[in-house]
Amino acid sequence: MSEPSLKKTYSGKVRDLYEIDGRRMLMVASDRLSAFDIILDDPIPGKGEILTQISNFWFEKLAHIMPNHLTGDTVYDVLPEAEARMLEKRAVVAKRLTPVKVEAIVRGYLAGSGWKEYRQNGSVCGIKLPEGMKEAQKLPEVIFTPSTKAEVGDHDENISFERCCEIIGQGPAEEVRAKAIRLYSEAAAYAETRGIIICDTKFEFGLDENGTLTLMDEVLTPDSSRFWPKDQYREGSNPPSFDKQFVRDWLEQSGWSKQPPAPKVPAEVIAKTVEKYREALNLLTGR
Repeated sequence: MSEPSLKKTYSGKVRDLYEIDGRRMLMVASDRLSAFDIILDDPIPGKGEILTQISNFWFEKLAHIMPNHLTGDTVYDVLPEAEARMLEKRAVVAKRLTPVKVEAIVRGYLAGSGWKEYRQNGSVCGIKLPEGMKEAQKLPEVIFTPSTKAEVGDHDENISFERCCEIIGQGPAEEVRAKAIRLYSEAAAYAETRGIIICDTKFEFGLDENGTLTLMDEVLTPDSSRFWPKDQYREGSNPPSFDKQFVRDWLEQSGWSKQPPAPKVPAEVIAKTVEKYREALNLLTGR
């Protein structure tokens, strides 16, 4: 992937940020894949472009719920033409925001770490659930289960809503919870009409210079969510997914200790993952 000529200010698990001016930055989605908070050696070709297109689709679709980080500028407004051409599908011009220090996770179904926790004590992040629920079962209502944001290489940690209030304040925590649940609920209802069940997702929020809560980073992609094909969904078993869960499942079965370095992912697993990402983009956007 070619680098823009702007000054790089941050390199995350998946995204790199470059300075434009005091109000704007260029956010570039790489083809890096992170699983269990470790960046894998093998990139997923085209992933950054696919995820950026999916996020942009949702930013537009959900703009009536809350503002997002897009400025309305294109890469052609801020980069030389040759660079803009190479990056146009994987980069966006974003507002500079102050990140909210929790990850807003919303769950509509019982899966993943939520299912593990439920089996142990009948709750998810301190929220009591009915007895006798099965894996992948739809929850009686959508729940907000925040987590702390980890530094690169550390693991995010599930926290209670009370702890979320301690970290960011009660008012902001309630606003984050309400907005995250509404974003998820509207998106999940739409996705279901396109043959995709969104099991759960993670939103990132920031504050603009006026303190307005703003949706940022990536939205409802197969990297930040668990997407299931609706026609293969069965309560009681984990459905095959459209997302990096495919790689995660392979890593789980490989016997890896989840400490770096990660094992080399086979070419056919990478190819299948790209295919799944592309299928999600096509189904959601009709493109």
